[in-house]
Amino acid sequence: MKNIHLTLVLASILFLSCKTNSEEGNSDKTSKIEQPTNFRIALGSCNRQDMPQDYWSVIQKDSADIFIWGGDNIYADTPDMNLMEAKYDSLKNNAYYRSFVNKLPYGPIGVWDDHDYGKNDAGAGWEYKDEAKSLFMDFMDIDSTHAMANRGGIYHAELINAGDKRIKFYMLDTRYFREDLLEAEASGKRYQPHTSQDSTLLGKAQWEWLEQEFKNSEADFNIIVSSIQFLSSEHGFETWGNFPHEVENMQTLLQKYSLDNILFLSGDRHISEFSQKKIKGLDYPLTDFTSSGLTHSYSSYDGEPNRYRVGEVVAETSYGIIDLDLETEEASLKIKSTRDGHVIQNLKLSF
Repeated sequence: MKNIHLTLVLASILFLSCKTNSEEGNSDKTSKIEQPTNFRIALGSCNRQDMPQDYWSVIQKDSADIFIWGGDNIYADTPDMNLMEAKYDSLKNNAYYRSFVNKLPYGPIGVWDDHDYGKNDAGAGWEYKDEAKSLFMDFMDIDSTHAMANRGGIYHAELINAGDKRIKFYMLDTRYFREDLLEAEASGKRYQPHTSQDSTLLGKAQWEWLEQEFKNSEADFNIIVSSIQFLSSEHGFETWGNFPHEVENMQTLLQKYSLDNILFLSGDRHISEFSQKKIKGLDYPLTDFTSSGLTHSYSSYDGEPNRYRVGEVVAETSYGIIDLDLETEEASLKIKSTRDGHVIQNLKLSF
């Protein structure tokens, strides 16, 4: 009987040590694995749930530790929340997708963009944003005890302990609080930048949260996930560049809190590319890895300006892979084909 009692005690300790923490201070989730040397992130965006989903078996071969949804995870574009739920369910119940996520050690996490928000290019004025948020949480298996449930929007943080290294993900909401965009006066562009310092992309509450997250972070890698591009701003579509003072605010916070090993991830554009910008106070160029789209791409792409582009634009269906070297604190970024997984373009980062 003593041996049985001891076994139960040890099992209880093991169970408690593996529990997930809710967001307190600087994390929503903390998980541990034994001293790895590499942590692999898969990422992607722009997924039409009514198109073939067999590409998940291609991504699965990369044996990623986690998958990051970059937005437009489904194409709902509807005020009918029953229809949106059915579209989410069709993806969540897809055999290829289920097989992929079930083998992820840390599961999928992510943000939304306009099409899974419910309306193309929509912002704070979208009438069904709270209903859409509830369906997003259901899709991501986020329950009512999560910090996200008690505030507007879907912004949140995830902290993963990979051995003795900490990887923190800041999942931003570029929809729920965003003011209306300004229609472009110049031909060939859809939107133009705001000039008012009072206009906002993230909103006051999210900015305050983000500053506290930066202030409290002791992570070895700090990965900021935004559905829209942070650095590329000349194309005239949706971008942080439509709110230039918000770009400056972000750069100021990054300089103020001296975070280690910063990387931006984005989606939205139906193209994939790397962008880099030298930021005062950072010893390395700030990188924005845009990965889009999973099921369809900007097939008519014939060029667009991006002063920060590194390499070439990939205008075919693709996904991203990021290998974090936990010993050297370097990163290898790859744009890979959803057709067969071959590497289309890569970039090495030495933070």
